[in-house]
Amino acid sequence: MEENKPKFEVFVVNTAQYYTLHTKKYSMRKKWTPADPNEVRSFIPGTILEVHVAAGQTVNAGDKLIKYEAMKMQTTLEMPFPGKIVEVLVAVGDKVRKDQLMLVLEETQN
Repeated sequence: MEENKPKFEVFVVNTAQYYTLHTKKYSMRKKWTPADPNEVRSFIPGTILEVHVAAGQTVNAGDKLIKYEAMKMQTTLEMPFPGKIVEVLVAVGDKVRKDQLMLVLEETQN
């Protein structure tokens, strides 16, 4: 008869080896994926106050893209690199949820 013995998993941090038990909830979690630099997503739920760009528009690094309000704080999102606006997915007054895609960008070569 086989017993239900816990299975330990091994992970390494700075050359130190650790053994741990992972729960079912942990193994079912959404895996981390790196952020796409060509997507502008909301970081927390909020409201779009201003949209400064349109699809097809060419913008420089530092230009204003969107003014966004979340938790009574207003944040202006700026263009991280010179490029073009591929798609604008929000409008003034829209309520956005956490991690909602708001803009799609395309970097241009100078």
